[in-house]
Amino acid sequence: MNHLQEHPQSGYLVVSQNVQDLKHPAELFQTILENFYENHRSVADRLIQGGWRLLRDSRNWLGENVESVGAGAFKVALRNSDPDWQKNWKQHADETLRQLRAINKPVLLIVDELPDLVLNMRGKNDDALREFLAWFRKNRQTPPPARDSIRWLIGGSINLASTLDDLGEVDLINDIATETLPILSEAEVKEFVKRMLSSRGVEISETVPRRVSDRLGRPIPFFMQLATQEIFRSWKKKPRKVSSKDVDVVFDEMVTSQAAQAKLQHYYTRIRLYYRDPRRSAAYLILSQLSQATTEGVSRRSFEQLFQRHLVDQGASLDTASQRDQFNQLMRDLENDFYVIECGMDHFDFSSGVMKAWWKKYYG
Repeated sequence: MNHLQEHPQSGYLVVSQNVQDLKHPAELFQTILENFYENHRSVADRLIQGGWRLLRDSRNWLGENVESVGAGAFKVALRNSDPDWQKNWKQHADETLRQLRAINKPVLLIVDELPDLVLNMRGKNDDALREFLAWFRKNRQTPPPARDSIRWLIGGSINLASTLDDLGEVDLINDIATETLPILSEAEVKEFVKRMLSSRGVEISETVPRRVSDRLGRPIPFFMQLATQEIFRSWKKKPRKVSSKDVDVVFDEMVTSQAAQAKLQHYYTRIRLYYRDPRRSAAYLILSQLSQATTEGVSRRSFEQLFQRHLVDQGASLDTASQRDQFNQLMRDLENDFYVIECGMDHFDFSSGVMKAWWKKYYG
């Protein structure tokens, strides 16, 4: 997504935003407008001259108060232009899209981590959430995409369909085409390791790239980069031909490193934030057991039996069909959210070797 923003294709004007911490559609469109104004000032000025009152009033307020505001100044100006933004968000959103369609240039609106915005609203403002989702669907389809100059690119590290399934509103996104990012192959991981280390003058044995790949499991780019950085640091302290044994030492130490801790703790915490009981507590139980399993993983049947026992322990009263639905959704969510991966015939393991080692150490 950053690449598309920095290198627009086919003449697109790109407005990109991460909405992970937002809690209302008003904040979404304030962020879109802020990024549009800050990154495409000449186009924004032209629209202001054409009569876009919201941007004009916000720019004027900013000019009068520039010394009293700091970061996020234009968003502050937007809020001051209309004290009832949350009430009037649809009016401002409609006008924003109308103005963007008037610039006679294709526009790409990137909304990264949209599922987080949905989850931040779920249970706190469900009526407003449903209103936003219905509005969003209507404006993705009207005018028809083939005739619309605006394109939406939605990203998320959490599965949007599962999120909306809990609300019974999954039909509001069935027009969105899903594109899953391809997983890097073992050959690509090996090539990455070779190039990253050789470019820094690190001599490695032939087994090192394969060992890095094995320890990574599913190759999450952050951990790939962190692993090669830590191997380089280890080599720099004591220059030598790096071996597979050295890789194991680096990975064992990396699990407790500060850089890895922040990323891995996020995976642990987001279950508490985004999963609902009984799936929430069951997810922690399943992942705790899985962290102690061999590379052969654990069978789906074993997990289902564990889930059923957990429901009894929790005093949950569900009929057999509901139990099966809850379990199937939990396993689907854990797989879609990159916790687990099918490693054999109906067997599961952690998708990331780094995450598995970390989970075993702290929560196993």
